[in-house]
Amino acid sequence: MNKRSFIKSLGLSLAALPVFGTSEATAISNQFKTILKGKVLKAGDTIGIITPASALGDEQAITITKEVLEYFGFRVKEGKYIRERYGNLAGTDEQRLEDLHGMFADPEVQGILCIRGGSGASRLLAKIDYKLIADHPKALIGYSDITALIMAFQAKVGLVTFHGPVGTSNWSNFVAKTFTDQFIDNKLVTFSNPEKKGDTIVQYKDRISTITPGIAQGKLLGGNLTLISGLCGSPYLPDFKDSILFLEEVNESPEKVDRMFCQLRNAGILEQIKGFVFGKCTDCSPSGGYGSLNLDQILNDYIKPLGIPSYAGAVIGHINDQFLLPVGVNVKLDANKGTIEILEKALV
Repeated sequence: MNKRSFIKSLGLSLAALPVFGTSEATAISNQFKTILKGKVLKAGDTIGIITPASALGDEQAITITKEVLEYFGFRVKEGKYIRERYGNLAGTDEQRLEDLHGMFADPEVQGILCIRGGSGASRLLAKIDYKLIADHPKALIGYSDITALIMAFQAKVGLVTFHGPVGTSNWSNFVAKTFTDQFIDNKLVTFSNPEKKGDTIVQYKDRISTITPGIAQGKLLGGNLTLISGLCGSPYLPDFKDSILFLEEVNESPEKVDRMFCQLRNAGILEQIKGFVFGKCTDCSPSGGYGSLNLDQILNDYIKPLGIPSYAGAVIGHINDQFLLPVGVNVKLDANKGTIEILEKALV
């Protein structure tokens, strides 16, 4: 079928959607959603750096980000407004949006790295030119508040993005190898927590905990719990049906974590997924003086009853050694071993 015939058949199929119920229409529509991927990177390519969320604290954040990318042999192009400040934000919505659009539209730029997260990326979602993004698919890398962009790009145009370190993260050798495997070698990686026994006979740090044993396959979706729960009810969350969901969090009390899991359950997201991984809940201490649920109890309340393969403790989130996960590709989850195996190339 040539392109013209495909577009015509697609239009006829979508035109028929109103005769179905909402869930059936969504399912049929998803069959036609294109998966967009950026290009494999190589030494000499130009990486754009932007600040779509919070403002930078100092010039050193930019310097470090450039040094990291230059270590891999890349050239760096700065966003026009990365030094701006509008309250806690890295410039006005219009300025941050201009940098985002500019990097996707620029033919010299092969990939985009967010310098930091923070807050404010969600303010851009309703103003983004998604056709521009679809016409110029590129690898976008970030985490935390950048989850808003990761989710919206997957929901709106099916773009594979990457949940991983920002420019100001601690780029350890573990992270550097993961970056090289993913963006330069385009490997089908199997992610598992690093072994750090040291001089002990068993591993104490970064252990995984199986919630429900088993193996599952599906599209990998996820990111920061606060951002995903905050997008519930909006058009900027992708379809989670038959997906493998991963989540992480930072600086939230267990009471708030519980509330956000409750939101995901009430929104019908948890009942749709085939597998689940929880990363790190960094600095998530109780805020009250009368005791609190702990994370194990919260996961047992919301995830264990689903009966799907699931585990916690993956090195995902606000930590030094973290996975660099391609969001939107098919993966295999092994909850017994605590592994996420990438089943398809994330770049072209």
